Order: sequence, then structure tokens, then C-alpha cells
Amino acid sequence: MNSTADDYLVTVHGADRNGISAAVFRVLASHYAQLLDIEQSTFRGQLSLAALVAIAPDRVEKLTAGLKETLRGYGLRVRVEKQERHPRTAATHVLVLLGREISAKHVHAVAVAMANYGANIDRIRQLGHQPVSAVELEVTLSVDRPGSGVPLRKALAQLASEIGIDIAIERAGLQRRAKGLICFDCDSTLITGEVIEMLAAHAGREAEVAEVTERAMRGEIDFATSLHQRVAVLAGLDASVIDEVVAEIVLTPGARTTIRTLKRLGYKAAVVSGGFAQVLTGLAEDLDLDFVRANTLEIIDGKLTGRVVGDIVDREAKAKFLREFAEHCGLDMSQTVAVGDGANDIDMLSVAGLGIAFNAKPALREVADASVTTPYLDEVLYMLGVTQTEVEHARD
Repeated sequence: MNSTADDYLVTVHGADRNGISAAVFRVLASHYAQLLDIEQSTFRGQLSLAALVAIAPDRVEKLTAGLKETLRGYGLRVRVEKQERHPRTAATHVLVLLGREISAKHVHAVAVAMANYGANIDRIRQLGHQPVSAVELEVTLSVDRPGSGVPLRKALAQLASEIGIDIAIERAGLQRRAKGLICFDCDSTLITGEVIEMLAAHAGREAEVAEVTERAMRGEIDFATSLHQRVAVLAGLDASVIDEVVAEIVLTPGARTTIRTLKRLGYKAAVVSGGFAQVLTGLAEDLDLDFVRANTLEIIDGKLTGRVVGDIVDREAKAKFLREFAEHCGLDMSQTVAVGDGANDIDMLSVAGLGIAFNAKPALREVADASVTTPYLDEVLYMLGVTQTEVEHARD
């Protein structure tokens, strides 16, 4: 590069047409401009192209005239301005705003919070608008060190509650894009109901079991104790009720789309449940899940005994299984995602690279990296940066 060269920012705006980029760079090349940085995007048919170039000052006037003359026929606006050289910094965090509608009011509130915590918004893009709207913000914290994002995370959690949307925040970079394993809780996460309550309904004791389930999900009693209490009411039921309950299972909206999309993106998918293996087997095959762990109901002479056999899949076991799945896949724990709704998912979400609380109890939301408050599991895709267009392509 000529030692007398200075930096200039070339910006081009207007309606997009074929051949514009080729024309711009033909002119830059003809004036021996050295390309230092570049960014181009098209939004609703409107082109925005920016190129930072180094060029001798005595060539700038001719370069500007050449660009304007060449692009006049395209109806484009061109500016060439001298710039001080500043190194481009990579975003430190990514925020995803999710809700039935993301309005200018929502973005304004988040932008104010960013400014209050010394964060700069580098880029905004729409990820999708069905079944919820999703907007992604790439931001850079002015002070980026371990723990520096914690106050901002807490502030965003409070803000999300106040303005009625979900806000997920995660570190940017390779770690976010390198996820490869997602693990779901089953009841009230992957499916809409609680299997133990559905089974108990056949014994006429659904309300009693539901009350114990609620206490366990809030963390008021340990999961193993609650499981034994609830399973005991099933004693004497014919084992055929399992098939009846399987037929009644309803997937959470977006569950099939989420798993199919992530599988096509190379993810492994798992379910770890405090529910029952006999119920999950068919579901796992239908969804093409790679790993399944759950409790096993004891059946003797075609009847449920009111007991489970083997080790209990409880809070600690869920985290243990997630680690085993990751090791089997050759993945670091930072490359895992866990989704759950209750206190027995706390350990699993805590050890995952990204822990997502899905319509969860407060005990789980407090430790989760992100929370979903809509009934759509598709939000998980947007939190991972998957766009609606990519979801639609995964259907093909």
C-alpha cells in the first residue's frame, strides 16, 4: 500500500439490482483502492453497501466522480468520506427479543437498558414473525470480563417482566454457534401434560397427584419422595392404561418443528424425564430422538404395582445424563442446550451451555439463562439464532 494513502469510507444506498456490487468494485479496483473492510446487506429490496478503503488523497476526487458516474444509471446514492482508522470489534453478547409482537416501544426500552449498562448495539435483525416475533441484537459491552454481563442479565430479566416480552442473552462468538446437543424435559415441556396425572386420572385420584406434582415442581419437596407418593396411587391399575395415556399425549406447539430443524442442522436431541420409559418409547421414535432416559414403572401380572424399578431419574440424574450424552457426542458442556420447566430441572439447566426455562416455576427461572413465557417451543430456535427462513427450508 502507498505510504501516503488515507482511509475513506465509501457508502452506497438505493434500490437493489443485479450488477451493482460488480460495478462498485470495478471502479475501486481501477483507482487502486485497497479494501480494508466491507459490509453489504439488502433489506426489503433496498441495498446498503459500505466499504472502507485506503487510497492516495490525490485519487479520491476521481474515485468519487467515477463511482457517481457509474452508479447514476442505477439510481444509487454514493458518499466518500475520510475516516480515522478504528479496529472493528466483535460483539460480546447476543440478545433475542421474543413476543407475540415486538414493537418500537420494546426495542426502545431495551436500547435504553443497553445504554445504561454501557453496551453498544452493533446490529439488529429480524429472525422471524411466526408463531412469535423474534428480533436479534448483537451488542458489545464496554467492559467485557467474566461476570460483567451479570448485572445486565438481571436488569433485562426485570425489564422483560415489565414490558411483557421474553429477552434471552448469551455470549456471542463461536460458543453460541457451536451448540450440538439439545436435551428436553418431557412433561409440560416437550408435551403439554403431566403423564403421572394422566395415569392417576384412571384411578380417580388426579387432583391428589396434581397437588403433589405442583409442590415438587416448586421445589417444596424432593422429587424422589414426590414420585413415590404419586406412583403409589397407581397400584392395581391394568397396564393397558399406559397405551391409553400414550394415545392422549399432545406435543407442545412447535416441538416437532424445533427438533426436526435442529436435527437437520446437525444437533443430537435427547429427552430426560422424571416420567416413565414405557410412555416415552413411542414418542422418542416418532421424534427421532437420539437419547431417552426416564423412570420405569413396575408391572407384575399385567398390573401396575405402584412402584418404580431401578434408579430414580431425579434432579441430579438429569444433569448426569446430560453430561453423559455430551461425552458420547464428543461435545463440551458449553455446546449443550437444556430445556425444562420445574425445580427438578435446575441441575440440568445449570450445567448446560444454555439453560432455557420453559413456562417454568420461579425456582428454575432464577437459575436459567433464558426464559420462555409463551406456549411455543419454537422460541428455542430463535434463541439459538435460527431464522424463520431456515426453519421453513428444514421442512423441504
